Amino acid sequence: MSPMPASDQGVSPDRYHLIPRVLIFITRRREALLLKGAPTKRIWAGKYNGVGGHVERGEDFLSAARREIAEETGLTVAEVRLRGLVNINTGQPTGIGILIFTALAPEGEAVSGAEGALEWIPFERILELDLVEDLPTLLPKVLAMGDDDPPFFGHYSYDAGGRLRIVFAEG
Repeated sequence: MSPMPASDQGVSPDRYHLIPRVLIFITRRREALLLKGAPTKRIWAGKYNGVGGHVERGEDFLSAARREIAEETGLTVAEVRLRGLVNINTGQPTGIGILIFTALAPEGEAVSGAEGALEWIPFERILELDLVEDLPTLLPKVLAMGDDDPPFFGHYSYDAGGRLRIVFAEG
């Protein structure tokens, strides 16, 4: 079977588009490395999140995850695994597609940067923190996954009051 040419991919302005992003949760023993957003950040200032960002043109998703880890933490990691895919309906013609990964950092010191302060947080303390809105639901799900668990699929949307609604696909 030959690959479909770019002209046949069905890209048009009236179709739903996704902006691809990666989100990575780095662990060491029973701790997760979380980024407390810098007070100057436009979004999630002072809130805890994993590391990650946009996928660049010409970059595959795994390379994007590894690049974001290097840029935001300076750590050398192992066992980068895809854990889930989440489609975020923003209410606009363009949504967000997040590929969620985990990685192990057996050693080394994380180096905080302009994005915020990196902190190793014991698993049992994570839910005590001021987390980004979806993390109280998402992060326990990710951290409970076994090595051989298949990726999960989720959909986020917002109700009329602007509250986040999280649904994970079953089976």
